[in-house]
Amino acid sequence: MAHRYWIGYDIGSSSVKAALVDSEEGTELGRVQFPKKEMPISAPQPGWGEQDPALWWHNAVLATRELLLTTGASPENIQGIGISYQMHGLVAVDKDLNPVRPSIIWCDSRAVGSGEVLLGKVGETACRKSLLNAPGNFTLSKLAWVKQYEPQVFEKIHKIMLPGDYIAMRLSGRCTTTASGLSEGILWDFGRHEPAWWLLEAAGIDRGLVPDLVPTFGEQVLLHGDGAREIGLPEGIPVLYRAGDQPNNALSLNVMQPGEVAATGGTSGVVYAVTDRTQTGEMSRINNFAHVNHRRDAPRIGKLLCINGTGIQYSWMQQQVSPGLDYPEMNRQGAAIPVGCDGLRIYPFGNGAERMLDNARLGARISGLDFNLHSRPHLYRAALEGIAFSFVYGMEILKQDGVPLQKIRAGNDNLFRAQVFSETIATLTGSSIEMVATTGAAGAARAAAVAAGAFPSMTEATATDAVQLSYEPLPEAGPYREAYAGWKNELTEQLKHPIP
Repeated sequence: MAHRYWIGYDIGSSSVKAALVDSEEGTELGRVQFPKKEMPISAPQPGWGEQDPALWWHNAVLATRELLLTTGASPENIQGIGISYQMHGLVAVDKDLNPVRPSIIWCDSRAVGSGEVLLGKVGETACRKSLLNAPGNFTLSKLAWVKQYEPQVFEKIHKIMLPGDYIAMRLSGRCTTTASGLSEGILWDFGRHEPAWWLLEAAGIDRGLVPDLVPTFGEQVLLHGDGAREIGLPEGIPVLYRAGDQPNNALSLNVMQPGEVAATGGTSGVVYAVTDRTQTGEMSRINNFAHVNHRRDAPRIGKLLCINGTGIQYSWMQQQVSPGLDYPEMNRQGAAIPVGCDGLRIYPFGNGAERMLDNARLGARISGLDFNLHSRPHLYRAALEGIAFSFVYGMEILKQDGVPLQKIRAGNDNLFRAQVFSETIATLTGSSIEMVATTGAAGAARAAAVAAGAFPSMTEATATDAVQLSYEPLPEAGPYREAYAGWKNELTEQLKHPIP
């Protein structure tokens, strides 16, 4: 019997990744990315970020061709497709389904004012109760910005989409979206379990711009026509799953139930916690989205907390302080320094305004440096502790918003491989940490397989992913608590005097 396969795409702002998994055990058989270097991001003005959606499609086509070539998989044996994508972007197309302007992507901050105006119109109470978020700088606010500042462009818009919706459209010729996706754009009413039509009305935007709603798991569209020919796959293959990159990252790590947490420590840090609570006391420091398995009768809300200054700080330390050392050696030397670094503290908030600090801009800081006592290894440990403390600070916000933390799962990134970093978080939160080597593209492929019934759940689909490292809370937590308390008290003082 011929092998059956599933393809997953991860449509990022730097590259498009594609992965192939089999139907037997969900094993990842191959993974490629295009371009080999990063895709360009255009910034016509400071704080803006735009990309041509056609660039994502072009690289998805190239990735598919190489994936089939390197794995030897027959296109005829591809059973379905899953799509993960960069969150919060706005893609607007005309009646011919061509983009009317470049996509305003996740890192573009131009629509902050538009979101504030919309919040003023509808009120904080309605947003908190129905949307679980303020409009902020998300997709709807970006569309409101286009309406105000580019009216001639706005008049051409036939449908609006998120980046993953655009890829599904190119595959099928149909404009569709999901409840999970609409919640990313702050366009989903959790109370009514439908698009937030009242919010569109308040923004003066016709509800006809919203695409057809399809399930997050299940048949969404079928490959058809030019899309199937260009991607090199047969017509009729279904797209069975679609989600933003952070919900998909959680799914890839099998973080699906209340109390489970997915964390990443790349350039920025993300904590994504699943809860069954559809109430929130937070609308600015954290965001609340419909998780991939959210249902009206079984709520699953993904609470997302982003910390801008995490891995970028440790990268800066490596490049500027010790360019001759790699991260494992920095980690090893830092582990030899006692907890608390003999009074040395580092604050990693040097990558712009921090949302979890109410958008305060503090800048990175080194505190308590003693020229007669501290060495480079002290700097390494203080950097790791400072980043870990910022994660713990964010997790405290999540706990205050009703999220119990039981288990943290993380991908295979440099920060979580550092024992100092992971043990500090585990000890201070009382949570175990598991590191699993997987990717968003493989997760999307497995989700498609689950949607088709090839696996009963993500637990079975991810069973071949071995836990590479695990950390438990240390019994001697006193020194960690003392070091964190001192760090946090000083942060409280810093917040009284942010950078203007």
